[in-house]
Amino acid sequence: MISLKTFTLANFLLVLYISSSHAKGVEHVTCGSVLKLMNTDFRVRLHSHDIKYGSGSGQQSVTGVEFKEDGNSYWLVKAPTGKHCTRGEPIKCGDTVRLEHVATKKNLHSHHVSSPLSGKQEVSAYGKEGDGDTGDHWMVVCPGDNWERDDPVMFKHIDTDAYLAVTGRTYGTPISGQSEVVCEYSSTGYVHWQAMEGLFIHPNNLKSAHYEHTEL
Repeated sequence: MISLKTFTLANFLLVLYISSSHAKGVEHVTCGSVLKLMNTDFRVRLHSHDIKYGSGSGQQSVTGVEFKEDGNSYWLVKAPTGKHCTRGEPIKCGDTVRLEHVATKKNLHSHHVSSPLSGKQEVSAYGKEGDGDTGDHWMVVCPGDNWERDDPVMFKHIDTDAYLAVTGRTYGTPISGQSEVVCEYSSTGYVHWQAMEGLFIHPNNLKSAHYEHTEL
């Protein structure tokens, strides 16, 4: 017998596969979307897994991976702690969001801790069942009014004023070949990210009625 948890996960992945093929008409990243983020310089996708750092905070590690098919690279776009955003509402440039790792229910996080390889600011996954603290808050930095799917954006960490980045260094065992993800204090480094595969929740307005409707 297939458990409910297994059935739900299988259906969720099926929806992601179908929507990634047909969501071209959705121009914006919206509240409730589940997506992969690719660093535009190193072409790796933001990734996490149930493996803790062996130094620093000891929290769940966050890395970059080259394989776009990896199921541990999906992130849920949601509002800051204690706030709510309407599903399907476009994320505006300058908005603060949290990014929840779908597989482990921990939030993308940073703090004043040195990263393992380069000694820059560590990025981890933190919290329990989607709840964490202000270290999970990121400002979406982009040039227009809204976070466009096709445009590179930056994520500025609210607590420390640093930017989500990739260093180009890679880990050994047990996460061999995966890239180090950090925060940089300069916005001129490898700090640009683009929305890639995922489930993009459609805006709930008449102008978007022609978009294919999907549900989480």
